[in-house]
This record gives sequence, structure tokens and C-alpha cells, in this order.
Amino acid sequence: MELRIGNGYDIHRLEPGRKLILGGVEIPFKKGLVGHSDADCLCHAITDALLGALALPDIGQFFPDTDPKTAGIDSTQMLRTIYEREILSRFFRVINVDSTIIAQEPHLASHLVGMRCALGGILGVAGDRIGIKATTSEGLGATGKRKAIACFATCLLEKFK
Repeated sequence: MELRIGNGYDIHRLEPGRKLILGGVEIPFKKGLVGHSDADCLCHAITDALLGALALPDIGQFFPDTDPKTAGIDSTQMLRTIYEREILSRFFRVINVDSTIIAQEPHLASHLVGMRCALGGILGVAGDRIGIKATTSEGLGATGKRKAIACFATCLLEKFK
């Protein structure tokens, strides 16, 4: 049996006039994340964790922010593409994902189940294999000053062939 562990991190700035999307779920809020894509930093951190588990380059190598074809792309599409083209093609499957969202606001507890279901559907695992925690940074740094949201993710992959 071959197991691989990967970790990922992402942070995006918050600005008014953008949709807030985390883990593939749109969250009602007065600000949204800014980026070349829809800026879903949870999906980006998980994507980097998957890539890292297989010692592949980061998400920016696959979806550069200089490519006009990917402007505004749905981050769940990016995650699905990496899962199908890079993870499954190398005969790996996801055992579990654990992640942490760092945001002073909004409160995310009521959205976590939806995120787990959305991400589990993309990664081919039950939602109970997708851990998502939300915390604040106690007013410290960009996340604590409500200027950004950051995410950490870790994944465990298993070779199936």
C-alpha cells in the first residue's frame, strides 16, 4: 500500500462587490474574495494539497493567473480537473482531507456541511471524509482585520493499482 500526504495554503483579499465562495458554496456576505478565478481559497488550498501529495507543481503552474482563458473560472472546476487529470490518472484516490478556514467574519458554521458535500462530490468521497474547521485569528493580521480569508488543507491519498 502506498500512501501520500500533501498540504496546501491559500489566502485572498476581501473586497466589496464580489461573491464570497468557499468550498464551492456561495456565502451571503457584503464582501467577496479577489483573484483571477472566483478566488475560492478553500478549493485552492485543497488543490495544492493534492498536488503536493504527488510532488507536482502548485496550482499556479496548472492555472496561471496570466491566462485570460481562466479569468473568473470556478475553483471547483479547477479542483475537479486536478483530481481527474493528475490524481486519478496516477491511480490514487483521496482517503480524507482536513482543512481550516481562517476568517474573522462571516460566521461559517452553517455552511460547513454544504462545503463538505460539494467537495466530497468532486473528490469521490463521502462528506464525512472532508474535515472543515472555521476559526478566527483573534483580530491579528489581514484575516483578523477582515481584509482577507486564508485556508490550510491536508490530504491523504492512497494508490489503488
